[in-house]
Amino acid sequence: MHNATSSNDSLVLYGQTFSSRLLLGTARYPSPTALQAAVQRARPAMVTASLRRQGSNPAESGQGFWELLSSLNVPVLPNTANCHSVQEAITTAQMAREVFGTPWIKLEVIGDDYTLQPDTLNLVAAAEKLVREGFYVLPYTTYDLVLCQRLVDVGCQAVMPWAAPIGTGRGPMNPYALQLLRERLDVPLLVDAGLGLPSHACQVMEWGYDGVLLNTAVAQAQDPVAMAGAFADAVQAGRAAYRAGAIEPQQAAQPSTPVLGTPFWHQA
Repeated sequence: MHNATSSNDSLVLYGQTFSSRLLLGTARYPSPTALQAAVQRARPAMVTASLRRQGSNPAESGQGFWELLSSLNVPVLPNTANCHSVQEAITTAQMAREVFGTPWIKLEVIGDDYTLQPDTLNLVAAAEKLVREGFYVLPYTTYDLVLCQRLVDVGCQAVMPWAAPIGTGRGPMNPYALQLLRERLDVPLLVDAGLGLPSHACQVMEWGYDGVLLNTAVAQAQDPVAMAGAFADAVQAGRAAYRAGAIEPQQAAQPSTPVLGTPFWHQA
């Protein structure tokens, strides 16, 4: 998987190539100006937007938000945030396709309002139906290996496991599960939710993840624009480190300068 010599290292999802491996959410920024500046600084592959949390009717108060999204010149990834059933998610995805004119959808089917954990019992069914309807589905899921494999089996060409519950900023809470997922699945994997620091993003990219999706960690930072840039740089650094091939951890110290002979002043 490592290929540090290749100049072509673009993110490819559903056959489409992206120059960035960072996806950025658009909610909870202190102002539209901060959102716009953060996107310009990070230059993400896509920005996410929720049809259920913003008004899609131009006559509604959310008109300025949609105009702002259009002005960013970044592909929009609609999501089915706050949907709690298969039918809710499918209906929202269909509406989003009409509003945004795109087959891309970030699929969320929430099973628990406290943790915002995905509904692992219904997520696969929703994904399968949307794939059959021609959607490019990016499912938000846990890091459960069997669940993620089922999502791939029904046609998802990428999977987005969380690192921790949405908005917590705790970083990868189960490194073993995330690394095992990367080892076992041969599709693009993007960490979605729970990252709080650029070092978190760098770490999962070092493990071989293909990208990250962020929102709260940038939007709620004291300086969202600077944090957007820090995350963008961290994602690039982590990817470069993964491709370069890190050394294996050792149990004992290893001299960085080998001893080739005894200096003359140590001779009798």
